[in-house]
Amino acid sequence: MRKLLTILLFVITPLVTAADSDDRAELHSLLERFLAGAAADAAIHRRFWADDLIYTSSAGQRFGKEKIMQGLEQASGEPVTTSYSAEDVDIRLFGDTAVIAFQLVGEDTAGGQPKISRYYNTGTFVKRDGEWRAVAWQATRIPD
Repeated sequence: MRKLLTILLFVITPLVTAADSDDRAELHSLLERFLAGAAADAAIHRRFWADDLIYTSSAGQRFGKEKIMQGLEQASGEPVTTSYSAEDVDIRLFGDTAVIAFQLVGEDTAGGQPKISRYYNTGTFVKRDGEWRAVAWQATRIPD
């Protein structure tokens, strides 16, 4: 019996590792696509956030997906002057749940001189119907 368990362990472990690797790659790609269009793309926000999202902003306000979507509608047509990227991305998987922690870097060029803002972000994702979506989000501004 012990020999059978050892053999099963060696057979199953690579399969679990491959699945984790695929999920990590999928989540990293989802984050990158989101950040590339976060400033103005409503479709990207609809895909990224779960309908039952709990978002806690760096200003200490808590709201959901609906308020994010309303903010995008109000800003529609305005020039996009801010771009976003992620540094130090840490993705941890727990079955169909994942936590992504990273440093968000925002670069605003509105005044001609680039202004850099940094935030610690932590997102909790759940895989539903084969798609990862953020169900909880916490943003904390990093002081200059």
